[in-house]
Amino acid sequence: MNEYVKLSKVAEILGKNKETLRRWDREGKLVAVREPISNYRVYRKSDVLELFSGFVHFDDKEQVSNYAEPKQAYKVLELFAGAGGLAIGLEMAGLKCEALNEIDRFACATLRKNRPQWNVLEGDIKEFSFPEFANKIDVVTGGFPCQAFSYAGKKLGMADARGTLFYEFARVVNEVKPPICIGENVRGLLTHDNGKTLNGMISILDEIGYYVQPVQILKAINYKVPQKRERLIMVGIRKDIDVKFNYPKPSKKIYTLLDALKKGELFDCDVPKSIGAKYPEGKKAVLDLVPPKGYWRDLPLNLQKDFLGGSFYLGGGKTGIARRIGWDEPCLTLTCSPAQKQTERCHPEETRPFTVREYARIQTFPDDWSFEGSMAQQYKQIGNAVPVNLGREIGFSIVKFLNEYHNSLNPI
Repeated sequence: MNEYVKLSKVAEILGKNKETLRRWDREGKLVAVREPISNYRVYRKSDVLELFSGFVHFDDKEQVSNYAEPKQAYKVLELFAGAGGLAIGLEMAGLKCEALNEIDRFACATLRKNRPQWNVLEGDIKEFSFPEFANKIDVVTGGFPCQAFSYAGKKLGMADARGTLFYEFARVVNEVKPPICIGENVRGLLTHDNGKTLNGMISILDEIGYYVQPVQILKAINYKVPQKRERLIMVGIRKDIDVKFNYPKPSKKIYTLLDALKKGELFDCDVPKSIGAKYPEGKKAVLDLVPPKGYWRDLPLNLQKDFLGGSFYLGGGKTGIARRIGWDEPCLTLTCSPAQKQTERCHPEETRPFTVREYARIQTFPDDWSFEGSMAQQYKQIGNAVPVNLGREIGFSIVKFLNEYHNSLNPI
């Protein structure tokens, strides 16, 4: 049992708001202390249990295990591989990366630097065909970009998607014919072109012989990732296979920025030092005024208007603008450029963007996974990646599916 509990957790367990707990602290009823690592105000579990032992239960078993062990060597062909976030996660789940395609030369250099044994196919997917992998690959994965289609017929087919990168994904799946294919994308694909784009993709996979399971949005914070990132997952099962794919079970335990950057359950040491971007002096002066977990509304009114410009008068909360992340919360979704205007994710104590290694930690990359290219290219690769831990949990679900599929081929 961990010794310390955060304010928000105690408030949730006791059914009290944070202000009540702060008042109790001032009155000496339930006193907060300084946590040794973060110096953040927390409570000792023993103090909470002593006062509320009759009805308080700390559920330390709320983490869910999706673990599954491969019954044989399963092979992956990954398209649009980027810097390897999904590939590392699948590798951690026990899947073997047979080949990866990626067009960005810096991302390819990253893949080769870290995994010299991987078969990295650098270049435009349109220039590659994969006949040598036919019926030899267990899963094709790909984070294809979201592009609109032309709607030539009443039912969108492969011909209508020609020229898009999803067409290339479907073409490779059709060439290789794996038991299962996994597509991942941003949440916005759900509503892109009023849902027509996603429905078109489902129609195309159906045309080439794949039944698409109900699409799900997976929240990374539910899969051991200290970041509020969401990914749309689309799973196609070959129609001759009567095995259901089950998405990974979410955990209730939420990891925070403290878990990402300090020694703890996620990492066995503090985040390594590395290069990092800086804010222009004007932006730094503004962000100096923002407290941890605060954002533009914490600024004086004249600075709010000046910093936001025309968007000050638009609707919406715009809670990611001039945002300083707190130690005791997950990070907001990382972008490809950490200092770009109006998507600030400021360090909780220092007025600066997160460094490259801090970025990588928030995406749950291992510390020994290095990134090639300029600092800007490194940030871009990390910001575009699938969080590694999310990839691992998806990998376990793939392993379970393939285990069951192969059991059905050779029943005892």
